[in-house]
Amino acid sequence: MAETSRSVGLPGATSSIVPEEVAQFASQAPRWWDPDGPEAMLHKLNPMRLKYIRDWIDQHWQCDECGRTPLDGKTTLDVGCGAGLLCEPLARLGAKVTGVDASPEVIAVARQHASAMGLSIDYRAGDVQELEGHFDLVTSLEVIEHVAEPAAFLKALARRLAPGGLLILSTPNATGWSKLMMITLGEGLDRIPRGTHDFDKFISPERMKVLLADAGLHCLDTEGIAWSPTRGLHRSDDMRLNYLVAAALVPSK
Repeated sequence: MAETSRSVGLPGATSSIVPEEVAQFASQAPRWWDPDGPEAMLHKLNPMRLKYIRDWIDQHWQCDECGRTPLDGKTTLDVGCGAGLLCEPLARLGAKVTGVDASPEVIAVARQHASAMGLSIDYRAGDVQELEGHFDLVTSLEVIEHVAEPAAFLKALARRLAPGGLLILSTPNATGWSKLMMITLGEGLDRIPRGTHDFDKFISPERMKVLLADAGLHCLDTEGIAWSPTRGLHRSDDMRLNYLVAAALVPSK
């Protein structure tokens, strides 16, 4: 396992950052917003992820599903935000958005793109352990499979979640199908940059629920992102490839 560094945010806290992972994504920063570039898969996943988030926003806070800004007055934190593929739509939904990523190069691209779009987003280069405060919505999509210690990472996310808040995650499942599609074929055929994934760090939904519980979180829902030759990527009950998670803090007794 890669060495981890000590965070300055919480005394004794172990950073979730893996330097090799940061370097991998930093190299892709200049073309992050290119839908045909190295992050093309994230561009394909984003509409499904956003629809899931919107569905849970409406359900969790009983919002008007036709409303254009259901996050008006709410704070949002996107951890491992990359160049802002999720932060920008969340800002358009009315949220006050903070995005944190370990790569300064990626954050620089995020700031530039948000400025060009006329969006005010608080982007920070660093570790979630260094943040303070609480957020109504915390998101971290396709990130937990890249951190040093998933259990510590989830606890850090839980510390940033406000009471009554909502946490949304997504990650590949730990199955032979995900290994075939994402690593053997995806990376092998250069549809995903080589070296992006380590199958040993993939997490099954069953293990995810245990990790969430250990972090003081209750799993509200899981939903799959599947692939088929006729439909391509789509939301599904089939979680063998990739899945989304909605969670909330366990209420204090």
